[in-house]
Amino acid sequence: MNKKNIKSLSLEQLEALALSLGEPRFRGRQLFQWLYAKGATSFDAMSNLPASFRNALEAHFDLQALECIQTQVSAIDGTIKCLYRLHSGKAIETVLIPGFDEDGDAARLTVCVSSQVGCAMGCTFCATGQMGFMQNLHAGEIYDQVWQMNQLANEEYGRKITNVVFMGMGEPLQNYEQVLQAIGLLTSPEGLGLASRRITLSTVGLAGRIMRLADDGVKFNLAISLHAPTSEKRSEIMPVNRSLKTDLKALKEAVQYFYQRTKNRITYEYCIFDHFNDNEEDAKALVKIVRWAPSKVNLIMFNPVKGVHFEASHEQRLNAFIRVLVANKVTVTVRRSRGQDIDAACGQLAINAGKTEKTVAQ
Repeated sequence: MNKKNIKSLSLEQLEALALSLGEPRFRGRQLFQWLYAKGATSFDAMSNLPASFRNALEAHFDLQALECIQTQVSAIDGTIKCLYRLHSGKAIETVLIPGFDEDGDAARLTVCVSSQVGCAMGCTFCATGQMGFMQNLHAGEIYDQVWQMNQLANEEYGRKITNVVFMGMGEPLQNYEQVLQAIGLLTSPEGLGLASRRITLSTVGLAGRIMRLADDGVKFNLAISLHAPTSEKRSEIMPVNRSLKTDLKALKEAVQYFYQRTKNRITYEYCIFDHFNDNEEDAKALVKIVRWAPSKVNLIMFNPVKGVHFEASHEQRLNAFIRVLVANKVTVTVRRSRGQDIDAACGQLAINAGKTEKTVAQ
């Protein structure tokens, strides 16, 4: 008999399940706490549940915990990348990124999670984009990445993780329901209890889904993977921009709607490539986009990807680009490459582990 993954069920569904098995509703909440607050990996471990209830659960459900099959640790900056095997046999990547203060303590511990195996967006500079799309993750698999990295953070640094970013493998808004369910688990007091402001979702700019986020009244941060300030350049590297439903005009409308409904400032992620999107005119065009709504720019130094011809912008060109932004009162930060001595670019570790069946946007 094929068993269902119990982590695919919401709290309400777990409560209904308890009732259907002849248990009071609160048993469903206890089960929820075992799954998400205590990280139980077996039904036997759920000691305050009746044995008859645990046996019934064992007969019909699996826990399907992620299996770490490879770990890489950067000797340069302490970044830890884990390759996890899903129940399906496919692999995803999750990264723990420490940020150290002046005393050398890990003041910030960010988990970068995957929401899909591969990605259908086909961005030409992205290792994950080369894989194509294979599979959506369910909420439990997304949550488990954070749970396991939180355990690792406690072991390595003696403290829990501080932030979660949906910037790993996949386009989160193509897996909308499961991603939002996972965020609900992460922010639940009976889950990890993270504040919404500590979570950032990054999207290539699926305009309709961004508007849906606004209508759903989300509290977490929104980041737009922009990477080029004109339609011509963006379409060259990001197939998503070739559709009228997701081009820069549609994105502008979506961003303005999102800010109007949520009052959340937007972050534009801009991977800066040498002699492609890093000249003065590019910077001026980016300024215009930033003025669509209150926002800031995160310039990303490109991590080399095998088979990709782009290079990171040279320091002199980067500084000139930043000067234009600052002169126009744009808030700008620079994200330096992390884990350069390991398979740093998102997707490379999974690609090295092997890939099959894929779908890519055209």
